[in-house]
Formats: sequence, structure tokens, C-alpha cells
Amino acid sequence: MKNLEYLPYAFFERKIVPTEEAKVSIMTNALQYGTGVIGGIRCYLAGDKKTMNIFRLVDHYKRFLNSLKILNVSIPFNHQKLVELTLALARKNKPQTDSYIRPFAYAANIGLSPDLSHAEMDLAIYMIPLGEYLPLSRGLKLAVSNWMRITDRMIPARAKISGGYINSAMARGDVARLGFDDALMMDDRGHITEASAANIFIVRDGVLITPSKYSDVLEGMTRRTIIELASDLKIKVEEREIDRSEIYVADEVFLSGTGVQVAWIDEVDGRKIGKGRIGPITHKLQKLFFDIVRGKEKKYSHWLTKV
Repeated sequence: MKNLEYLPYAFFERKIVPTEEAKVSIMTNALQYGTGVIGGIRCYLAGDKKTMNIFRLVDHYKRFLNSLKILNVSIPFNHQKLVELTLALARKNKPQTDSYIRPFAYAANIGLSPDLSHAEMDLAIYMIPLGEYLPLSRGLKLAVSNWMRITDRMIPARAKISGGYINSAMARGDVARLGFDDALMMDDRGHITEASAANIFIVRDGVLITPSKYSDVLEGMTRRTIIELASDLKIKVEEREIDRSEIYVADEVFLSGTGVQVAWIDEVDGRKIGKGRIGPITHKLQKLFFDIVRGKEKKYSHWLTKV
């Protein structure tokens, strides 16, 4: 992978600074123990090619603050201030293409203990140009990982806790070495939960199915969006457990997430899904999603914050 590009400015230590100056000590608690919370927010070039749309900015920061609440820590910024800081940073950076905004609340104190009761939390926000995280022009090839998904009694998956992503990293790293695009993960009872960093949907007999919020999954913004859009399109939705074998016999499978967006699956564990091409329900939802983020669907304009 080529070196990551980044936009010129970041928010760091309570001010906007050149991104290359936003650095922490190797002794920082979060660097050693993963004691932090991350967010991921997309910024899309509008259809007029003149403005940028930040997708579901308000909702993203509600989840961000909830993640901190789960860790029982706080930062000196409320919801309104987080939104204002992000808009100020985006305007300063003046992105010219689709971009990704990464807020990161982290234990900035220096120390050898992973004790969150003494964590001194700080906030950083940076931006990178980002097009396709995983390919959208072809179907993805996935494999079910041998690594079990973290559970709510280990590291709560509904919170985007930075240290928890070692679980994702090990799963995706193993399958990537074997030539797959991503990994699917199972819970401690053998049910499919999500991909390494994306939610999963399947279609069977015209019904859209996804694991419930109580299945050790991230409560994804794009997941929520897809469920709402499906309801508007009169597509029946079920939130329930999914067996591994049910993936193999599904008519359609796709991933959703801020990074992956809406990406269809061609194969799982070497088994062709459906007819081996993007399915009609996936295609309909994918098209509507991109029309919304580009500002072409006025009905959903309340999800967009213009830069």
C-alpha cells in the first residue's frame, strides 16, 4: 500500500495545526494500550462539483460520545463543539475530493498503567482523501475468519474502541495473505456478526437480513441508513442471527460502512453468492445511497452537512 496522503491541517491539543505537527510521544498511554475511541466520517463531493457534503455528522458524534461513555471517560468538548470543530477543520482543509474524517479521543497521559480511572483524555481530528476503501466495481471475495469476534463482555463492539481493532486486524491480515478482500467474523455461538470493519447484510427471498444490534456488532451509521432506506423502499427487513451456512445460500450479500460504503459480495469461502453479480436489492440500495451523499435526493438532505 502506498504511503497515506493527508489533508494539510489537523485539530490537535485544542488547536488547528499543520498535520505533520500533530504528534504524540511514544510513551502515550493510548499508543501502548489502545485506550481511545475513534470515529469515521465521510465527506463527499456533491453532484455540482462545487460543495462538499459531510454525511450524518451529527449522528456520528452522538455515537462517538456514547463510546466514551461506555469507557467511562470524557473529553472537554460537547456534541455541539465537536460538530463546530469538525466543520472548522474541513473548511480550513478545503477538500477537493471525497475525504475521510477521523476523530480520535485518546488517553494522552504518560504512564505504564492501562487504568482508565486516571486517563487524561484529549482529542485529535485529521482528514485524508479517500475514494474506495474496498473495490466497488467488482464483487468482493471474503473468507470466514478463525478468530472469534469480541463480545460485549470483552470489548464492547458497539463502541469504536481503538484497542478493540486488533481483533479486526488479525482477522483481516490472515485472510488478506490468502488473497481475500476481507474477513467475516463469528460470535462465540458460531453466528456471523460482521466483517473486519463493516456490517453485513444478506438477501433471501426478497427479505433483507442483518445481525441485530445485540449481536456484538458496531451500530454502524451506514447500517442504520440502509435499514431506513429499505423501509422507505418497502423492502422487508429482519434483524436476527445469521448462520455461516446461510451466507452460502443467500441470494445477495453486501457490506456496509463508512469506509466500505455499500459493496457487494461475489464469493464467501470459495462459494459463489447468488448469480455471481450484484443483486437487484443491493444495486437499488447502493444507487440510492450514492445519490443521497452526492446531494441528489432532497428527501434525505437532512443527513448532509455542507462544507
